[in-house]
Amino acid sequence: MKLISRSSAAKALTLAAVSALVLSGCAAAPEETTDAAAVDFLACAVSDEGNWNDKSFNEAVYTGLLQAEAELGVTINALESATPEDFEPNLQASVDAGCDIIIGVGFALGDAITKISAENPDLHFALVDSTSESTNVKPLLFETAEAGFLAGYASADYSTSKTIGTYGGLPFPSVTDFMTGYYYGAMQWGIDNDTEVTVLGWDPMAPDNGDFMNGFAPNNPEGLAIAKTQLQAGADVLLPVGGNQFTAAQSAIDELNPDAVMLGVDVDIAAGNPDLAPYIFTSIEKRMTIATFDVIKALVDGAAFDATPYVGTLANKGVAITAFTDFASKVSSGLADKLAELEAGIIDGTYKPKG
Repeated sequence: MKLISRSSAAKALTLAAVSALVLSGCAAAPEETTDAAAVDFLACAVSDEGNWNDKSFNEAVYTGLLQAEAELGVTINALESATPEDFEPNLQASVDAGCDIIIGVGFALGDAITKISAENPDLHFALVDSTSESTNVKPLLFETAEAGFLAGYASADYSTSKTIGTYGGLPFPSVTDFMTGYYYGAMQWGIDNDTEVTVLGWDPMAPDNGDFMNGFAPNNPEGLAIAKTQLQAGADVLLPVGGNQFTAAQSAIDELNPDAVMLGVDVDIAAGNPDLAPYIFTSIEKRMTIATFDVIKALVDGAAFDATPYVGTLANKGVAITAFTDFASKVSSGLADKLAELEAGIIDGTYKPKG
């Protein structure tokens, strides 16, 4: 670990110059104050389509950068991608700035980060939610089916109709893993309670029949239509997996069943969106903040770059379900203990969240 030198200052100046040349709409996130002694390390990230304040996975990664800045003393740079066309220019800007690690947020950056990393084999990259054929890209992956299993079990327990629903953006593993865990968790509740549970929108044994929005646009009109269809079919718990679909789901709930609830994904949606808290039963978290910080810290501490995937699990606290917050007084009295038992069983292999 080295204190910032003239070369480090030059690196920061280069970064500022490069950032100014990034395509219109790709703004750098504002600088934050650094609490730790500065070190000679530049940690960079490129967002998925959207911004760093999306209250979802972009923001979770950015929070990890801020933590690294404050606790490790690194310099950070975070470039926003207004559209997918900004991925490559933002990645190239980070390369030109001499970043020590470049983190791509989301599987949508997969092709761009594979291309840029292959052209720069001596640099280090990380990619959230996907893998790459490049040997200098570290995948940051999350076993969301594990936390999804807990959420599905709790949802079936809470449901009065014993019909719950889920739908996704596109049938990618990073989407369907949430849905699969949710499905098998609900089925486990049915087995434990000798009660039939119906999951609308997804059956892992019949994936071609799943409900998908064909995209990830926020509050997708197609997602709204699916939510309404599932509510009309009796679902009183919804799991939309496709980024920010929560206002649309809220609208469907208000119109068709005000007693219904929904689940958040990626981050603690209730904590970041107080207006949605009365609708959010729990959230299935991918703790990307922890993963981002840990990857940076390892390099700052002097570890050699390792492209072996980081995998967030229940065991390492990389995935979880959040507190029931507004619904804590409404869940079954024994649910918390049962979920703790299930979590231990998932960790030791007794329960199989992917079937």
